[in-house]
Amino acid sequence: MIRLTEISFDAARPIDGYGPGYFRIGGQVITGAVIVTAAGARSWGGLDDGSALVALAGEVDVILLGMGRQIAHPPKDLRLALEQAGIGVEPMDSPAAARTYNVLLAEGRRVAAALLPVSPE
Repeated sequence: MIRLTEISFDAARPIDGYGPGYFRIGGQVITGAVIVTAAGARSWGGLDDGSALVALAGEVDVILLGMGRQIAHPPKDLRLALEQAGIGVEPMDSPAAARTYNVLLAEGRRVAAALLPVSPE
């Protein structure tokens, strides 16, 4: 017998979906790169805006770094800055980062997703 459990995000907003150049988070569409935490979602300046990610120190334990359509290594200086701030960073493609964020959010983890948009194929 399979037991199904309804997922509850409480007041946090999950990532509902994405498309070319945008993300839908808690029903709100945000174009371009985005940072998502349990507290909300906002536009992000991308990999050149590392200070916005470092500012999450104390709020999150890990940032799922969605690198777009395909996984790529983050810039070394960004990775080092996050590690020095005590924040783990897990690079992956943006679709995987969005799915993983929702799972960890549902588990009550202190997680953020910093997602670069997926370009059209």
